[in-house]
Amino acid sequence: MLKLTGRLLSAAAGLAMAALFAGGAGAQQTIVFGGSDAIGGTFDIQNKTFTRLVNERAAGRLRVNFIAGEQLGPDMQVIEQMMQGSVQMYGDVLDWYANFNKDFAIFGWGFAFRDIAHVQKFIDSPIYAEMIEQLRAKQGIRVLAASTTQPRVLFSRKPVQSLADLKDVKMRVPEIKTYLALWETLGTRPSRLAWAEVPLGLRTGVVEAAEGPIASAYAAKMHEAAKFVTRTDHILSTSHITINERFFSALAPDLQKIVADAAREAVAETRRLAGAEVDDIVAKMRREGATVSAIDTKPINDRAREAVAKMEAEGLWSAGLWQKIQDL
Repeated sequence: MLKLTGRLLSAAAGLAMAALFAGGAGAQQTIVFGGSDAIGGTFDIQNKTFTRLVNERAAGRLRVNFIAGEQLGPDMQVIEQMMQGSVQMYGDVLDWYANFNKDFAIFGWGFAFRDIAHVQKFIDSPIYAEMIEQLRAKQGIRVLAASTTQPRVLFSRKPVQSLADLKDVKMRVPEIKTYLALWETLGTRPSRLAWAEVPLGLRTGVVEAAEGPIASAYAAKMHEAAKFVTRTDHILSTSHITINERFFSALAPDLQKIVADAAREAVAETRRLAGAEVDDIVAKMRREGATVSAIDTKPINDRAREAVAKMEAEGLWSAGLWQKIQDL
């Protein structure tokens, strides 16, 4: 039923795309905005904020139809639909674009960034500007806005108190090559599951551990399926909003400005709220029965750092990129 719904929505989105290029002036244009985050999660809230801002400001000339959850499919399926034009927009983490430009993989490598400010410094750098320009020119995807959000933490069925406890753990990772390489480097046995399937996978033992941005994971109730939450903070997550370049270019200039401004505002608000809510979410998890603990991250950090040369030799990202980031 879910797959059928996704196909029907994609077909409807395709008709909306066609209407944009065929419709006359004054006709309402529709943006189908796909998301894949848990309802109530960080990116779900961000995307709903963007939707509200555009629908309020466009005076009926442009309407955003946000399809929440995974109704259009997992992240990569939504991105592919956006590239094809059947979906016009998508909002989540930047890491997914490593599937098209390998340098985005650095966002998914453990401890590549010192802190939230360091991630933002990279996003504001000429290196990142060149990355998103290549994405626009080669893949037809325009990044309207991006920023940092929250740390990614570990959820497990058993306590993880040291690097040794990760050995041979069946670990869920996203369909991003760097994540797979990272968790293999740390000793786990990675497995791929769609985000929506992770809580059930943890409950049934299909996987023994998973990781994710703390707010999104809380919204998905991972802490109920795997009650041991470890503050590895191994990756500092990002948020972004993107749009199909052909669709964006066809919008009237004033509508382009409304869309771009709303994206920047929604992402900025996400950064503010995300930073403020981490401690609150940890407290909620504890009240709801989870055991939240710190861990000495130095051994994990050291293992990830030792593997950088190997990752660059294998071409996971451009040679020297990791060091350029350290120098920022």
